Amino acid sequence: MAQPNDAFQTLFVCHANLCRSPMAERLAGVRAARAEGLAVASAGTHAQPGRRMHPYTEQVLAELGAAPDGFRSQPATAPLLAGSQLVLTATRRQRAHCVSLAPATVRRTFTLRQFARLAATVDRDRLAGLPAAARARALVDEVAAARGTAQPVPPDDDDLLDPVGQPVESFRTCSRTVTAALDVVFGLIVPT
Repeated sequence: MAQPNDAFQTLFVCHANLCRSPMAERLAGVRAARAEGLAVASAGTHAQPGRRMHPYTEQVLAELGAAPDGFRSQPATAPLLAGSQLVLTATRRQRAHCVSLAPATVRRTFTLRQFARLAATVDRDRLAGLPAAARARALVDEVAAARGTAQPVPPDDDDLLDPVGQPVESFRTCSRTVTAALDVVFGLIVPT
């Protein structure tokens, strides 16, 4: 999705940019559209450019009221990562890959589930009164600080399972996990 020059961009990253990251991008896009200054995009650590998202991802997004049309996959590149103010990956392995491509992003790169878990501990009052993009920037700072003091969790608690090769119900399960994480994050950035 296009990004205004001063927008806060969140980049979602998975393996092929066909299932989890486009799902997160489009579901986050619905939430980001409620405020100015927010942009979302997605990429894959091993994506082939220009591919459509998985048909089950399209189906599940349509069921949830998020438009799947117009999507084309893209690889996660160092410039794309560096230009994003928040990078949310599907797994810890993908997080490590992104940080190795763009080391300067280390403080703003998390797994989606990790970021949501840590964001849930942030005091909402610390973000009060700020426009959405400023809230997002402040949230990243708060979560980065919390990461240094948080107790470790099992990898399964931070990784988002890949539904590829599974029936459509696995994509629905994935969407529920993504939605729960996005509800926490965007509930802080764009409060209703």
